[in-house]
Amino acid sequence: KEKKRHMGDTNHFCPVSLKENFVLYPGLYEHAAKYQEKIYYFSTSEYRDKFLKNPDEYVAHNEPIKAPPLRVCLLGTHGAGKTTCARQIADKLGIFHIQFEEYLQELILPKTKEKVGPHFDEESEEDDNKIPEKLEDFSQTMTETEPEKSKQEVELTEEEEAIKANLMNNEALPPEVLDNIVLDWWRKEPFRSTGFILDGFPRTLHEAQYLSERGLCPDVVVYIQLEESDVLDRLFPPRLEKWKKRQYKKMENKKKLKELKAKIRV
Repeated sequence: KEKKRHMGDTNHFCPVSLKENFVLYPGLYEHAAKYQEKIYYFSTSEYRDKFLKNPDEYVAHNEPIKAPPLRVCLLGTHGAGKTTCARQIADKLGIFHIQFEEYLQELILPKTKEKVGPHFDEESEEDDNKIPEKLEDFSQTMTETEPEKSKQEVELTEEEEAIKANLMNNEALPPEVLDNIVLDWWRKEPFRSTGFILDGFPRTLHEAQYLSERGLCPDVVVYIQLEESDVLDRLFPPRLEKWKKRQYKKMENKKKLKELKAKIRV
């Protein structure tokens, strides 16, 4: 029955969402209206009422209504190969590639000076294992370490604290923080007219609900599914190699520290 219906210019998508937000938002059957013998579907009853007040503003006249560019969400577990695939797709289609967690890191990097989160904690330990080359430097570092650490602490804004908590402990990002980050990709240039592939977002039900509430509909969502053993085979060898190098470095540093302390005693 639906196929036989004479649909409006935007087919089953909401014409008001397309005109005002440049988003293909699927309309609902309960929010339908008839205009010039054509059926139009709307995302909300408010948008339907808005359309009926001034239909000419939302229908095609001399040329077809322009559709927005492609917006893709690419999902999958850590190590599934999302970023590799996303880069290739972005290059092939000529759209932007946005790596969500990497983008969050960049927002707080000027203040934190290093990447934060479980994947980066191990790397920061290497700085603690650096040892001074001279005896004088050794005694200096022993006395100056604490004041230096306190100097390095920088105050973060509420938004930056929320981003840091999300990266460190996977705490949900508040809607107002997501508004400052995500809305621009749908509504502002150059993303609005070029399109994008969003790598690693939404990651949770909370983030998916946020997209739905704001009317930010991706055109395609791709979920990369694979076995845990495949992820393990891919991520474990380089991690083990890195761990071995770090352990070797620690052992070397311990030896050097022991020698330095022995020299101090002498």
